[in-house]
Amino acid sequence: MGVPLIYQRHGDDYLVVASNGGGDPPGWFLNLQDDPIVAVQVKADHHTARARVATAEEKPELWRIMTATGTPYDDFQAKADREIPVVVLEPG
Repeated sequence: MGVPLIYQRHGDDYLVVASNGGGDPPGWFLNLQDDPIVAVQVKADHHTARARVATAEEKPELWRIMTATGTPYDDFQAKADREIPVVVLEPG
């Protein structure tokens, strides 16, 4: 079962944000803790990737990339009781 997510490219990687509107972590993010290998589909492109949480050093740049989509991630973070992660999907 697939979960449609807002994404951006960063080199060969895809970026997604586990925001759930600032609520509890989304189920798909919790599943990644058990199995970080994911199937990625963007239009006709299908491949597998390894998911990882962006490091503290990477996150500011990647967060800016994701907020440029127009999604109110900053608002979601302001109301969240947790640090909202940026997830990097690395092909392979």
